[in-house]
Amino acid sequence: MPSPETRVMTAHVPLPLADQVDQLAAKLERSRGWVLKQALAAYVEREAERHRMTIEALGDVDAQNGVSHDDVKAWAASLSTDQPGRLPE
Repeated sequence: MPSPETRVMTAHVPLPLADQVDQLAAKLERSRGWVLKQALAAYVEREAERHRMTIEALGDVDAQNGVSHDDVKAWAASLSTDQPGRLPE
């Protein structure tokens, strides 16, 4: 039953993915809609966090808070030696 706090959305889903959703719904004894809501909520939350972290990282770049490329290359090269260097700070 429609609710004033929900909205129907449609999407074309590849058949193999639709089958996986159906199988998961059956295994969990939940509806297909419930599985899709959980998946969509997790995706939106993950992408919001990725965006937040990207903005934070760009702020660090602007503030010149980072490790130089040369320092990272030197550290990476040291990993294949008997005495690997310390992780650059």
